[in-house]
Amino acid sequence: MSLDPEEVTSLVRPYARTGGRTTSDYDLALEALVSTSELGLDRNALGQPEHQSIASLCQDVRSVAEVAALLSVPLGVARVLVGDMAALGLLVVHPTASAQTGQPDVAFLERVLDGLRRL
Repeated sequence: MSLDPEEVTSLVRPYARTGGRTTSDYDLALEALVSTSELGLDRNALGQPEHQSIASLCQDVRSVAEVAALLSVPLGVARVLVGDMAALGLLVVHPTASAQTGQPDVAFLERVLDGLRRL
C-alpha cells in the first residue's frame, strides 16, 4: 500500500515548520496568553508564512492551545512557533492568573477545555 504524496506531506509538514525542533528557547504553557506586538503588526518583520498566520490570529489575545487548534497543528509545533515569535518580540506573552496567584483561572481553563473539545 502506498501513501498519497499529499498524505505524506500533511504528516511531515508541521514539524518541518519548526525545523524539526520540538522545544523553543521560550518556555510556554498551553494556557499562556499571547497577542501580536507592535513589531508583529509590521508585515515586513514577519519572515515565515506561519508567523504571518499567528500574528493575524493573535491580534486578539489567544492561548497557545487556541493557536494550535485554529492553525490545525500539534500543540508542540504551536509552542515552538509562538515561543520563537515571542523571543523575536513579535508576540507579547501576558501573565495568566495562575502565574500571578499560583492558582489556575477556572474560567480560562474551561474556555481552553471547550476549545480542545472542538478539535
